[in-house]
Amino acid sequence: MNTKAFLDSINDKHVTLSIIGLGYVGLPLALNFSESGFSVLGFDTDKKKVEQLINGQSYINYIPDQKISKAVSAGLFKPVSNFGELKNTNIIIICVPTPINKNREPDLGFVRSTAEEIASILRSGQLIILESTTYPGCTETILKPILETSGLTSRIDFYLSYSPERVDPGNRDFKNEDIPKVVGGDGEDALKLATNLYGQIFNQIVPVSSMDAAEATKLAENIFRSVNIALVNELKIIFSKMGVDVWEVIEAAKTKPFGFMPFYPGPGLGGHCIPVDPFYLSWRAKELGEVSEFIELSGKINTGMPERVVSALVQGLENKLNKRVYESKILILGVAYKKNVDDTRESPSFVIIKSLEKKGAVVDYFDEYVPAIPKTRDHSDLEGKKSISWDLDSLSTYDAVLICADHDNLPYRDIANNAKLVVDTRNVMGRLEINTSNVIKA
Repeated sequence: MNTKAFLDSINDKHVTLSIIGLGYVGLPLALNFSESGFSVLGFDTDKKKVEQLINGQSYINYIPDQKISKAVSAGLFKPVSNFGELKNTNIIIICVPTPINKNREPDLGFVRSTAEEIASILRSGQLIILESTTYPGCTETILKPILETSGLTSRIDFYLSYSPERVDPGNRDFKNEDIPKVVGGDGEDALKLATNLYGQIFNQIVPVSSMDAAEATKLAENIFRSVNIALVNELKIIFSKMGVDVWEVIEAAKTKPFGFMPFYPGPGLGGHCIPVDPFYLSWRAKELGEVSEFIELSGKINTGMPERVVSALVQGLENKLNKRVYESKILILGVAYKKNVDDTRESPSFVIIKSLEKKGAVVDYFDEYVPAIPKTRDHSDLEGKKSISWDLDSLSTYDAVLICADHDNLPYRDIANNAKLVVDTRNVMGRLEINTSNVIKA
């Protein structure tokens, strides 16, 4: 292999990239590369998504149609659903889901099947990069051996790298290219190539000593967040029984210029990363005979928050309205996992809806970002449930309004003035200094 010639080709943008998986990670990455002048093939098994992209239509709310159509019409971004079209590309980047199963064990089915497909078309001199979150050692022990069933060998015939995605959907403070890019490689040549490639679109590259270290970096970041969110969730529970507002406490505590970093409670964890990634490490730790107590405990606290929200709503109905939850009408505001996005992955709203329905409540939801609940792994019975049309006057027909995602496009003062009961899991009413007697925090 001629590494120097490959580096020159990357610098001259005379290479073709393939990105496998056009979701919240793969699509922004494909657009970043195409906007920088690279020729990009974007592959996805979802033919409907591919067709939308070909027609210049975005299915991610914060990516405008114009951005898609510009890249497609320029001939720099070609969405495809035929895997065979990837065989002539120089670089293949894997951005497929890595969920956990019901036993909180890694589900690497998408990585394995993708690796098998790549092995069937792998050519000498190609660079393969995995971006999907996984545990330390996965790229080395799972992906690499599958790729080598092609008869080609990493470091000798092809290059292999791991670079974790660090996307934060809907975050307006950081563009994709502003987030430093961590890169690990199988050998110095692979690291050089991957570092050079990502350096074309990211402002800062952080090379690490190995693919294992890069994998561990992503897990450390998300475990840090999971543990600290669990901590403030637990503090919320304890402080509320003391009559202390945890939100006020956090605002006061964060004025300390050192030694404190603010995290905020909520109705539960959502998104693909924070509820999932920690269990990749805890599973791997168990294989090595270790128990990750912090990870397990934080997971227990965070997964228990939706039921605590339901309990708070039930108590609110009884105490404020003298009404049982059975046959009560409940409106959920926001089924996205966080504000201002259309991403419903691991959304705690789904757990809350099913819990309330199990208790006999009639549950509707409103979310302008999610007009209908998509197909999910764990909540298939909710697929197709549609958002109601927004009508302020109809709020009074509901016994309670439950704020799960505090989207900016909602008239919260009007909601407080028209709803019988508001259960606020995001402190949006507190931030707006709305302190009416019908608002309770949960």
